Amino acid sequence: MNLSIIIMILGSIIMLTGAFFLLPMITGLLYGEFHIALIYLGLAGACVVCGFLVRLHKPKKDTFYAKEGFVAVALSWIVMSFIGALPFKITGEIPSFTEALFETVSGFTTTGSSILTDVEALSHASLFWRSFTHWVGGMGVLVFMLAVLPMTGGSSMNLMKAESPGPSVGKLVPKLRHTAFLLYAIYGVMTLVLVLLLFVFGMPLFDAVCTAFGTAGTGGFGIWNSSIGNYSPLLQNIITVFMLLFGVNFSFYYLILIRREQEAFAMEEIRWYFIIYASAVALITLNLRTGADVSVGKSVADTVRLAAFQVSSVMTTTGFSTADFNRWPSFSKTILVLVMFIGACAGSTGGGMKVSRIILYVRQIRRELATQLHPRTVKVLKMDGRTLEKEVLHSASVFLMAYVVVFAISVLLISLENKDLTTSFTSVAATINNIGPGMNEVGPTGNFHGFSTLSKYVFIFDMLAGRLELFPILLLFAPDTWKK
Repeated sequence: MNLSIIIMILGSIIMLTGAFFLLPMITGLLYGEFHIALIYLGLAGACVVCGFLVRLHKPKKDTFYAKEGFVAVALSWIVMSFIGALPFKITGEIPSFTEALFETVSGFTTTGSSILTDVEALSHASLFWRSFTHWVGGMGVLVFMLAVLPMTGGSSMNLMKAESPGPSVGKLVPKLRHTAFLLYAIYGVMTLVLVLLLFVFGMPLFDAVCTAFGTAGTGGFGIWNSSIGNYSPLLQNIITVFMLLFGVNFSFYYLILIRREQEAFAMEEIRWYFIIYASAVALITLNLRTGADVSVGKSVADTVRLAAFQVSSVMTTTGFSTADFNRWPSFSKTILVLVMFIGACAGSTGGGMKVSRIILYVRQIRRELATQLHPRTVKVLKMDGRTLEKEVLHSASVFLMAYVVVFAISVLLISLENKDLTTSFTSVAATINNIGPGMNEVGPTGNFHGFSTLSKYVFIFDMLAGRLELFPILLLFAPDTWKK
């Protein structure tokens, strides 16, 4: 274990988090929140100094392997979350450090679950910081660091693999730094376009920026207690479209940019992503119009808009809401729970198990059924016309087993609260899949404030594990990880 290189990376993360604090500091000054702004400035200075001191010890070797990559990513997210929680605690806007940490982890992991009962009571500086954590965590803070402070040596790909969501990660261009820069360039331009559209069509600039951060990172922190319900149907439709777009594999956008449209539109995951989305919207719309005894809109168009927004929000694991889907029929709620688990595309800012993994699992089942009927048949699994390597299939299978184990243990621990099964089950589903809201007590009109300290730390673990695809966090608890 090359601990010195991990410490150097942590030093860079501390400095980078300090630099990020300057943005809410500026926001506080603009809105006359001078006391709050001073706290963010002090924390920024302290982080930059501490991070610089940590980086003073230069490692003898600046390359590292997969093990160091996993550990560095896991520790970076933990350190970043602890530092990111300090403003909430020091300003007193979230008095409990556990709850401040929960809110910050929820932000960085783009989960969007909250312990706040009154979001509007926060200062503008803290509202900005809370939403900005989504934007940083959406594409990955280490990917950002690689873009602006690239590691020397060729093994920094291990950082990207450990942090990026999905079954496999590859370079878009030959140089890793260019890949990281390109990802953030696409991400930044799409975010800016969304800000401009929201602002042009009537949303206040501060609201537009914070909402765009939450949409781009598929996080879902709103700046109003009603989430997105305050805004016009047009603005809601714009957000619906962009939530879907940010749930798409960013390789798709890269292929479009370099004019390889045929290859881009041939991506099976993208095709199934939109098929699943459209099917869920159609089924929920039909169910709401025929089987609901609650208000779901005066017209079919209103119902379609509500269904399209909520499916987009849940499937991309954003977590915004325009309606209390707790009051929807059981069939509609079941569909929402199913798309919670499916999630968005690999290589996007969305969470969940990823559409590509679902495709792999279905094809593995079909192959096994064919093998049972015809034992001598050799059936090769393919995706996008390419044969899937055994490593990819093995990794997907192991991920599913680890996912089930972590999910089951988490539900068991949360059940100690003696809450109803739907609340316990969906609260874990919402956090490990980085969704935000669940059902019943943790629905769109509820929050996680009423859970015990133990449960909140279980949720914190689940949010980090879900965002980092389980293994970077789990490896921290493996004794072999720390052996030289």
